[in-house]
Amino acid sequence: MTDYRRLRVALLGAGAVGSQVASLLRQHADELADRAGARLELIGIAVRDVDAPRDVDLPRELLTTDAESLIVGADIVIELMGGIEPARTHLLAAINSGADVVTANKALLATHGPEIFDAADQVGAEVYYEAAAAGAIPIIRPLRDSLAGDRVQRIMGIVNGTTNYILDRMDTEGAEFADVLADAQRLGYAEADPTADVEGYDAAQKAAILASLAFHTTVPLESVHREGITAIDKSMMDAARHAGYVIKLLAVCERLNGGADESISVRVYPALVDRAHPLASVHGANNAVFVQAEAAGNLMFYGAGAGGVQTASAVLGDVVSAARRHIAGGVGVGESTLANLPIVPIGRVTTRYQITLEVDDQPGVLATVAGILSDGRVSIANVEQTVAGEDARTARLVIGTHKALEQDLSETVDRLAASGVVERVVSVLRVEGD
Repeated sequence: MTDYRRLRVALLGAGAVGSQVASLLRQHADELADRAGARLELIGIAVRDVDAPRDVDLPRELLTTDAESLIVGADIVIELMGGIEPARTHLLAAINSGADVVTANKALLATHGPEIFDAADQVGAEVYYEAAAAGAIPIIRPLRDSLAGDRVQRIMGIVNGTTNYILDRMDTEGAEFADVLADAQRLGYAEADPTADVEGYDAAQKAAILASLAFHTTVPLESVHREGITAIDKSMMDAARHAGYVIKLLAVCERLNGGADESISVRVYPALVDRAHPLASVHGANNAVFVQAEAAGNLMFYGAGAGGVQTASAVLGDVVSAARRHIAGGVGVGESTLANLPIVPIGRVTTRYQITLEVDDQPGVLATVAGILSDGRVSIANVEQTVAGEDARTARLVIGTHKALEQDLSETVDRLAASGVVERVVSVLRVEGD
């Protein structure tokens, strides 16, 4: 057996992911040592309750409630606690003690990333977070390293497995939102309180992380426009299918304009995706990130977006990278945010739309609607009248637009709603992936 240098690894958290990381660190100790060039010694696991039931049997002597003491003795600290505090305090303590840190904590990085990265820069440590953006999918390293010499123009990602599972079943089975959500909760895809997933908060945190990396710009979470999927119903799914689209919750990170006016947009919302687009074929609870780069062209990263053992794979990849850096020596590689591009609000984004209206079924209505759209600088690409209302006095118009400014579209929809000929604005969905 090769006589490797030993590196002390502290693990904070032993939930679904943490327990798998601990198990794999011990189970594959020899293989990981060969790959890292160092023996990774798990010196302890900080937990809230040492007696709590866990998915994996862990030696009791490794469990402790004293995270502070565990951190001080570690070369690498893995944070899998989740939440903001005490995770933030523990990570900063680990960095200040000279340890490299590995985390899957998207909420923490989206809200306190600059503080954590700056602390690491000050002491020459490094922060690894491959598992924070898309579960098992390797996307952080490609953006940070492989594409560092390129210019990323756009990212479109399905980065939340719960919402993709719900929307996929609604599309393929014609199921209703509430029924599929209940199934997702029963299967463990959704929490008892699914707000973070279905309202887009989780995806927005990941979008902030991906955009910061792709555009070398700090993207505060509050700069990410966010909409969830709770308004999506069967009729919207049917209309999307009829038009050749599928509805996906997308994280869109986009470089806008160019030259001195260059800026970025970061947004999360349900959008129509052409069924021929690669993202349309992402089914179940899987995730995918579609990257468009100036030189590399189109790249697609696909795989499991969640799951204990799957996410543990990404975490352990970071642990091996941290160990190799310790062996090689030198300071850690800091985050590149010097581009400092301005982040524009959603109103300045240009895209295509599908507007569905319930209108009075009488002569002249279509001309009135077209006139309002034209006055609002929204050009019609196609229009279709679909099923009439139950009382046969109303009809449903599905209007596809050419590219328009979001602000113009929003104001125009308000005018349509107040026009007197529109009974109801059924939905307004963006079209992405052109």
